[in-house]
Amino acid sequence: MNDFTIPLQAVKGRGAATRIAHRFERDVRDAFDDGWGTQEEDMIDSTAPKTEVRFEDVKSVLTRNDSPDIPFDCSLNPYRGCEHGCIYCFARPTHSYLNMSPGLDFETKLIAKRNTVAVLRAELGRKGYRPSQIALGTATDCYQPIERELRLTRSVIELLSETRHPFGIVTKSSAVERDLDLIAPMAADRLAAVYITVTTLDSDLCRKLEPRAAAPHRRLRTIRALAEAGVPVGVCVAPQIPFITDDMEQVLQAAWEAGARSAFYTVIRLPWEVAPLFKEWLEVHYPQRAARVMARIQEMRGGKDYDADFATRMKGSGLWADLIRQRFEKATNRIGFNRQRVKLDLEAFRPPGEVGQGNLF
Repeated sequence: MNDFTIPLQAVKGRGAATRIAHRFERDVRDAFDDGWGTQEEDMIDSTAPKTEVRFEDVKSVLTRNDSPDIPFDCSLNPYRGCEHGCIYCFARPTHSYLNMSPGLDFETKLIAKRNTVAVLRAELGRKGYRPSQIALGTATDCYQPIERELRLTRSVIELLSETRHPFGIVTKSSAVERDLDLIAPMAADRLAAVYITVTTLDSDLCRKLEPRAAAPHRRLRTIRALAEAGVPVGVCVAPQIPFITDDMEQVLQAAWEAGARSAFYTVIRLPWEVAPLFKEWLEVHYPQRAARVMARIQEMRGGKDYDADFATRMKGSGLWADLIRQRFEKATNRIGFNRQRVKLDLEAFRPPGEVGQGNLF
């Protein structure tokens, strides 16, 4: 049967090529050519899956972590799934818990937490709450395309502005410029910082790797707009993928010239279903170098596709990981990055207005 498997094809405007089965599914089905012309029909039907938005009410929105390799301990993500479709996204496996595919479903079936602001207001107003920097968009991009209409991220920033709560944003979207009227005044009071992810300056690669994210030149314009507005802005050159993203130094130089003054990187992470999805992507776009790419990734992960060890999961280990680290350090030192760290003010926080009638007594 495998001899007649239908070749994978890129899906227009999407990162994944299939609705790969998630790890909790009991039955897995593979497409194959049955000789009755259904191959062509299936390809037509799957060329342009539409984006669906669903809504949910959540009980909490602030996520805490004590991971030693993550520079923040509190994060908030208004959306599940991400239309940007970045094939390497480590958050893809979270769709498995929703009984949906980490492949095409992750980027086409999105979930908006519609009561985010109300729940956040209650959490910030709890007795004994102690502020720490809230990181927005750490799992899925808080400025993905549906934010234009739903405005959940803007509503969150409005509340953070009201309560003088420090926050940082990580995004690869130019839509963050819309909220400069809120972000810039907060930044002036050391309450906000923004990090723009620029994976590569190669537009063709970007369209394959991050199909619905802003183009590289547009992200550089966003860095410039943020810097000119007085917002501390950094660049995230991540993930580094051997034999795929090979212009780290050029990205750093362009980001510096646009106004970024801090930088960080990670190497590609392939947890759970991300590994087979990324292998599919390589088969579709770079079949001639797929084996080389995976060999180097496995070299950085102790011979496996992924190793979740805190000490190495972000940067990898071994010779190739060390080479990437040296390139980053030499480039950032030469250009001038990371010489001054922005420390956000945790003392300015003031709790929101009374929450719940019980506080009246």
